[in-house]
Amino acid sequence: MNQISPKVQNQIAMLQQVQQQLQTILTQKAQYEMAAREAKRAQEEIKDLSDDAAMYMSVGSVMMQKKKDVVNSKLAEKVETLELRIKSLEKQEKMLQGKFEQLQAQIKAALEGKPGAPTAA
Repeated sequence: MNQISPKVQNQIAMLQQVQQQLQTILTQKAQYEMAAREAKRAQEEIKDLSDDAAMYMSVGSVMMQKKKDVVNSKLAEKVETLELRIKSLEKQEKMLQGKFEQLQAQIKAALEGKPGAPTAA
């Protein structure tokens, strides 16, 4: 069995690191998507309520009664913020996915012994 060169070992370590970063981003993205769905669902639920319906909103560890328009506004803000975070994570995900595929191809080429295999950028 051939020894793996230090360069390839380094690329493998980088590949593992990129894979961990991707997993972290995917986990965060899933959490934000779930929170955005919950906020949108809450908006749908309060849409049909009368303007004077009793609504409570969690403020820290305290539940406070708020008007419908205030709650709806806060939910809209929350959805907007979450969607921006999701878009940001999607960009990071795409960039890391490209880096992952590039490293994977470089390692494969190096292990197959192809001459002129691309080097890590």
